[in-house]
Amino acid sequence: MHIEWTTFFIQIVAFLILYFLLQKFAFGPLFGMMEKRRQLVKDQIQTAENSRKQAEQLLEEQKQALQQTRKEAHDIIEQAKQTSSKQADEIVAAARTEADRLKDEALKDIENEKNKAVAALRSQVSAMSVLIASKIIEKQIDEKSQNELVETYLKEVGGNV
Repeated sequence: MHIEWTTFFIQIVAFLILYFLLQKFAFGPLFGMMEKRRQLVKDQIQTAENSRKQAEQLLEEQKQALQQTRKEAHDIIEQAKQTSSKQADEIVAAARTEADRLKDEALKDIENEKNKAVAALRSQVSAMSVLIASKIIEKQIDEKSQNELVETYLKEVGGNV
């Protein structure tokens, strides 16, 4: 194998000229276009990653807001239960107090009416006793008359009571 050095150098020079021309007119724009494409893909990946992070952050915020809302609803329900229980206790206590007051008033009224009735009976009994005593004094009665007088008295007392 024999190497032609002149052809070899011509081929190297032609290769270098071709490489220089390709570098200037083809590789530069081609690599520039490839770099733009690489940058576009990189930017799209970065945008997608940022969008994913924002979506995750929004999802977490929504979860927290939902949890907070649930907690507030639970607190409101508990407060309503406590308020209703407290109001029920107050109503029951007021009703008991009123019932006790009415009972005490009724007992006082009963006692007053009883005292009035006893006083009325005493006055009637004393009036009857005076009447009986005056009748006994008016006439000396025998046993039969005395029984009749007692019967009459009992009928009068029974009718007035």
